[in-house]
Amino acid sequence: MSDKKELAMGYFREGYSCAQAVLLAFCDETGLTKEQAAMLSAPFGGGMGRLREVCGAFSAALMVMGILEGVSAPDDEQAKADQYAEVQRWAAEFEKQNGSIICRQLLKDVPTTQGSTPQARTEEYYAQRPCMSIVGRAAEMVDNFLKERR
Repeated sequence: MSDKKELAMGYFREGYSCAQAVLLAFCDETGLTKEQAAMLSAPFGGGMGRLREVCGAFSAALMVMGILEGVSAPDDEQAKADQYAEVQRWAAEFEKQNGSIICRQLLKDVPTTQGSTPQARTEEYYAQRPCMSIVGRAAEMVDNFLKERR
């Protein structure tokens, strides 16, 4: 198991959201403080504020990509196209590993509650959900990307 995978899973186990856990695992690489990473990624947990849209772990993986290799020039069409192609490659890999990039599809067989209040982090919560594994795989995907770039 990679160090980043273990680190991200540990953050999730501490109670951070899926998005926070992944971004926090890459503070050294991104230059973000732990507080900045937690705050930036906080709205993305639960598939964007528990809307169950794009998985927060995947969103945070893209945050790392953007911080490290994002496109800043609005007229650099080739750079945008290259980055979007990389995003699509990551999405395909994430979907291959997990079945979807959409939170509600990832949790389709898990009893969840409605509303904005996160569910309590109990042993039952961790046992029922695939989130811990997904967080780990997302961190591992980013780690592999970074190793490819070195």
